[in-house]
Amino acid sequence: MEPYAAGWLSIVPPIVAIALALVTKEVLSSLLIGILTGTLIYTIGTDGNIIMGTVQTTFTLMANKIDFSILIFTSLLGALVYVVAMSGGTKAYGNWAVKRVKSRRATLLSTMGLGILIFIDDYFNCLSVGTVMRPLSDRYGISRAKLAYIIDSTAAPVCIIAPVSSWAAAVGSSLKGNGVFESDMAAFIASIPWNFYALLSIFMVFFIIITDLDFGPMRKSEERAAAGNIGAVEGGGGAEPPKANPNGHVMDMIIPILALIIFAVLALMYSGGYWGDDPAYHSFQASIGNSSAAAALVWAAFGSVGVAFLLYVPRKLVPFMDFMSGLLEGMKLMLPANVILVLAWALSGVCRDLISTPQFVEGLVTGAGTSLSLFLPCVVFIIAAFLAFSTGTAWGTFGILIPIVVPVVQGIDPSLTIVVLSATLAGSVFGDHCSPISDTTILSSAGGGCNHMEHVTTQLPYALLVAVCSALGYLVAGFSGGNLWLSFGVALAALILSVIALHSMKGREKKAAAA
Repeated sequence: MEPYAAGWLSIVPPIVAIALALVTKEVLSSLLIGILTGTLIYTIGTDGNIIMGTVQTTFTLMANKIDFSILIFTSLLGALVYVVAMSGGTKAYGNWAVKRVKSRRATLLSTMGLGILIFIDDYFNCLSVGTVMRPLSDRYGISRAKLAYIIDSTAAPVCIIAPVSSWAAAVGSSLKGNGVFESDMAAFIASIPWNFYALLSIFMVFFIIITDLDFGPMRKSEERAAAGNIGAVEGGGGAEPPKANPNGHVMDMIIPILALIIFAVLALMYSGGYWGDDPAYHSFQASIGNSSAAAALVWAAFGSVGVAFLLYVPRKLVPFMDFMSGLLEGMKLMLPANVILVLAWALSGVCRDLISTPQFVEGLVTGAGTSLSLFLPCVVFIIAAFLAFSTGTAWGTFGILIPIVVPVVQGIDPSLTIVVLSATLAGSVFGDHCSPISDTTILSSAGGGCNHMEHVTTQLPYALLVAVCSALGYLVAGFSGGNLWLSFGVALAALILSVIALHSMKGREKKAAAA
């Protein structure tokens, strides 16, 4: 299929997909209609059969754009998540923590630490952390809203800066074929320091725990919990899969996760040529930069599932038949994410390979002059944040935006490419983090045993504050020509001062009311 220069019509498919997603709050049908719109434009422009040509082009492109390595990895990861939980390892960790964590602050820090430790997938995080930490947080009078906030803030924000994660694989798949980055993994790693929203979200959790400077609805939930009402929802924590073995050990959770990390590092080095014939790749950094992330993560996930099999089945912790059925159940957990990936790949292919959207947008905005580069990182962050919040999906958002914004920034100011890429990812994470219809927001509510809307309303002021400070950082990045330390420093200082001011403001209001 030869490319067709559709002109201004080339921007219609992504606009249709975005508009429908905002109106319907449903991303799958929106992406599919966007794809069909693009293939219809292509078919008409190339004098094809309007009906059969559109359908044939759609599914031919979809088949060509599928990255089976990514789909296999996400499916294996879902399988690993499920069988690890079946082993009872997460419950064993909870029992272990109850005996050793002796204070409220230590409980909150332990919840945060566990959330950071489980960085391979946000579903795995939400599935495990709430189940493990609920009994301990209840013992020390921590509100369920606070627990759900910590779970949510150490799910997607941690996964998007972890090179060994399902999110890294999804980002890498969106970067393929743009011809800008020599290595998808190297580009992802380079984006980590610039992902202000993810970094500041994690810092925000730590700062609130250490200083106890809660504000807004979260402060009210914490005051209510101190009075004895933690806000528990009966049956709200249904995130644990069935048949969790009560005889599981802490190591039954830790060993498969460590195996995944070790295998992933080794596989990345191997695929990057560390043990190959070219001496140029015989260093760790060079081999990681030259690695094939998708293939390496598949090998690592397969190896970690094998480790889980050898760890559970011979000990009869998870019987053979239950283990195999658990693998299938875990793969089902990843079906919605896999479908979004396939549709996002197809829409990206329509825009990039069929109707030349990047070339049209690049030519359109290049004429605006270099002054646009001053605001580009901030504007891209806001667009991605709005879209992801409205649709509830980060993967669908950066799947739509990355193929568009990367050529744009290349045409305006190539030195800001990594900054704008990071702003896209950061805005996407913001939406996934706090949107009421996001999977991770819903799972965090369930994992924390918290009323869903209470979780949304208590978390939103925190997330919005981090987003505003992140946008300020990206604005500074545009005006400073990509000065990382200045940009992040301004964002961090703004966050700290804002938290202190908001907490103090509430305190003054209470004193005035009492007077």
